[in-house]
Amino acid sequence: MEKQDKIRLKSVSINGFKSFNAADQFCELNDVSVLIGANGAGKSNFVSFFKMLGYMMNGALQQYIGEQGGANSVLYLGRRHTSKMSAKLEFDNDHSYEFVLTGAAQDAMIFSEENVNTDAKFSFPSGTKESGLHKTNGLLISTLLSKCRVYQFHDTSSTSNIRNSGYINQTEFLYGEGGNLAAFLYGMKENIASLPYYEKIVRRIKQVFPSFRDFALLPSTLNNKYIMLDWVCENSMEYKLGAHQLSDGTLRFMCLSALLLQAPQNLPSIIVLDEPELGLHPSAIVELSSMIKTASQHSQIIVATQSPALLDEFSPEQITVLDCDPVSKSSIFKKFTAEDLCEWLEDYTLSEMWDKNILGGRP
Repeated sequence: MEKQDKIRLKSVSINGFKSFNAADQFCELNDVSVLIGANGAGKSNFVSFFKMLGYMMNGALQQYIGEQGGANSVLYLGRRHTSKMSAKLEFDNDHSYEFVLTGAAQDAMIFSEENVNTDAKFSFPSGTKESGLHKTNGLLISTLLSKCRVYQFHDTSSTSNIRNSGYINQTEFLYGEGGNLAAFLYGMKENIASLPYYEKIVRRIKQVFPSFRDFALLPSTLNNKYIMLDWVCENSMEYKLGAHQLSDGTLRFMCLSALLLQAPQNLPSIIVLDEPELGLHPSAIVELSSMIKTASQHSQIIVATQSPALLDEFSPEQITVLDCDPVSKSSIFKKFTAEDLCEWLEDYTLSEMWDKNILGGRP
């Protein structure tokens, strides 16, 4: 999506969803938005909200509700305390999308309200189990949200999909857990239009993993419908290594590079990264921030992090602090500007201010 054609999500307000239940709370979003906060403050729940949007735009809300443990687990303090959740998403040009989900029989949830405001306001039927928005064609908001994807490259265990063979035709987009990385890279390498981006990915990986030379991506000799994430090192092009010979951090950096350095027109419209710094060397975190900034020229990026080093790569306006409000007992958002922090910035970095609890977001 080219920058000039991009419709931007400006803010999100959530009420009654998991830990979010404070009145008049909303999160302003930039091209890059970095979320920090203590454990339990609500970062994972905010990420989960965007995951729910992805399910909704694929007509799979009830699947999401079921995977989360039912409506009782989704609603703030459960159904006895909260009967419904609501959300409003505001975009450029005064466009908006808002909906209300109400607990229903068998621990499901249904739409009691669903409205879109573009050039005119219109409502979808109530009482439905799935979103009416995902069925619309040509609506910018629908297009944007259908290309919103959450990425959590956390599972790099020996049994994870990324370390084992996968279906070779899974090349359209990188999956949220990175399990189709080999197929995704293979598709890029075999396409002359995307080959330069594949080569850029390889060069970036070399910068943080000097012994890496290239991927050795070929269909399996046992079954050509499957592929493994094989690679070769600088010392020998003949000796092929496997994904089981990569560290967790290296594997995650490969996923991040493939995601953020792919062709701009193929980037998801909204990318949500959940703790992308896990296992990364400090120099790799600098590279990660550079890739995020580059990708944000074409895609809106939300990063939930616990990394002081990653925080220092961004400006105060890009930071959102999540805290638990002692009065409402729910997650709240706090934003700062450079002016708010100008005196502190003369002597401290953002991570030092976070550590001293000037920003909040500490236990």
